[in-house]
Amino acid sequence: MKKVIIVGAGISGLSLAYRLQAIFPDGVITVLERLGRPGGTIWTHRQDGFSVELGPNGFLDNKPSTLALSHDLGLERQLIPASDAARRFRYLCLQNRLVPLPGGLIDFIQSDLLSWRGKVNLLCERFRRPRSHAKDETVDAFVRRRAGREAAELLADALVTGIYAGDPSRLSMTACFPRLVEWEKIYGSVSKGLSVTSRQRRADSSSRGERRGSMWSFADGLRLLVETLADRLKLRPVYGVCIRQVFWSRPQGLWAVRGDGQEVWYGDVVVLACPAYQQAALLADFDTELANEIGAIAYNRLAVVALGFRRDDVPHHLNGFGYIIPQRARTEVLGVQWCSSIYPRRAPGGMVLLRAMCGGWNRPEVAGWEDDRLLQAVRAQLHDALGIVAAPVFHHIVRWDRAIPQYLLGHRERVARVERRLQKYPGLFLAGNAYHGVALNDCTERASVLAADIARYLKNSGHRSPK
Repeated sequence: MKKVIIVGAGISGLSLAYRLQAIFPDGVITVLERLGRPGGTIWTHRQDGFSVELGPNGFLDNKPSTLALSHDLGLERQLIPASDAARRFRYLCLQNRLVPLPGGLIDFIQSDLLSWRGKVNLLCERFRRPRSHAKDETVDAFVRRRAGREAAELLADALVTGIYAGDPSRLSMTACFPRLVEWEKIYGSVSKGLSVTSRQRRADSSSRGERRGSMWSFADGLRLLVETLADRLKLRPVYGVCIRQVFWSRPQGLWAVRGDGQEVWYGDVVVLACPAYQQAALLADFDTELANEIGAIAYNRLAVVALGFRRDDVPHHLNGFGYIIPQRARTEVLGVQWCSSIYPRRAPGGMVLLRAMCGGWNRPEVAGWEDDRLLQAVRAQLHDALGIVAAPVFHHIVRWDRAIPQYLLGHRERVARVERRLQKYPGLFLAGNAYHGVALNDCTERASVLAADIARYLKNSGHRSPK
């Protein structure tokens, strides 16, 4: 029987194992995980009636992969959409004043976020000539070129902060927002591409009687998804295993994975679905060049600070998703999500749950602050922006020293070099959010593609030694 070893029980590793066992049922799939639970950064902490997401807060329906996975697992009745207010109302925090983030081009023109010059530049985006060459550029450079300085400093900053907690002057546009780059190529304009695809999406949703454009989670939190995936595997993941090395075992003619206690697992296929820095460490003795390429993928540092308050102690209406603070302000807090306004049952009756993101690319030291100092900084920000004076009745802090991969300028070229190098090693595969998208949807979509590739390899290739 063919054996597959998957290192990492995050959403990438679990969804890959689940999809692979469905299309290759004769395989023996073993998932190894360093932590004592599944999910990686995806986990729901439950305490005193509060439900706190330690990582992602949900997933969008702009791609079908995670919704389809949820239905395949029989979890459709547990799915819940974000509230209508959360879908419609998001804010920027500018000098401690919450300003509604416009939902479209006309709303931007009517708002006071941009000066008249900034609005003219934004309107002229539709008529600017597309770039004639395909060289990569930063998110900041792309938006400046297409829509002007103000749009770059305000809108690009907010977009990058909300998704990557990164620096728009360093992140790659083609890697982070490939759809916008394609719109410029195909339609000659980002705003024109947005209009065309929005009409198509509305028509498709109307014909199927579906509502699209929402963020989704589960009544009991995202933890349900990873726990269910782990439960549905034929072999339960092996937890608490610290992997130290991946190598090709010539005596067995198989790939080998060595653990901390010198235990070794052998497989026809090994998939590294752990973070890139861990992949690099595992491959360091096997292929230094490959390990160096993978290890050069940067990560930021984040602290997630969840606070519960009595509803009567919060003067703001909290009607919406939350707010983002542009990173050019260099504040400790990147943004605050109004979790109990986004989804029901995230806080007990008469309470609200807020979740602040702290640190990020430009303020990494904040994530390492002691609890008291971090809480003080978040409470000060909530006082200035929301008028909250009272002390919280609940708090929970989690720190991610390596939180979100940063697709820096040249990321796609680096990934191409990694994939070319991998061709030397049949049976060795890489997964995770360090390569082709950081969102939950990207991970589940990529898992389906990779499962098909691995099944094809197992069925057709036989044994091939690394070159």
